[in-house]
Amino acid sequence: MGTMSVGVVPETRQVEETEEGLATSLDVPWVVIVWNDPVNLMSYVTYVFQTYFGYSEAKARILMLEVHEQGRSVVSTGSREQAERDTVAMHSYGLWATFQTADA
Repeated sequence: MGTMSVGVVPETRQVEETEEGLATSLDVPWVVIVWNDPVNLMSYVTYVFQTYFGYSEAKARILMLEVHEQGRSVVSTGSREQAERDTVAMHSYGLWATFQTADA
């Protein structure tokens, strides 16, 4: 019996630490990053940013040039749920995208 209680305590403590970490991570903004790829035309990437995010042509072009010249661009910031939605949307347009916490 003593062995079982020793095994349970660390697991419980680990879950509590994970839940606390999750609560902290919810306070941190998330970002969506679009990565450069060898497939999509610059005009198409600009179009996607205008269509999905509602960005002006000028802003969409600036973000597209960051993707093209720097290899990536942060295209949106918000909650984790919004970042997940935006990332899935970018995938549906055929763009390479990921999301992460803004402080990463």
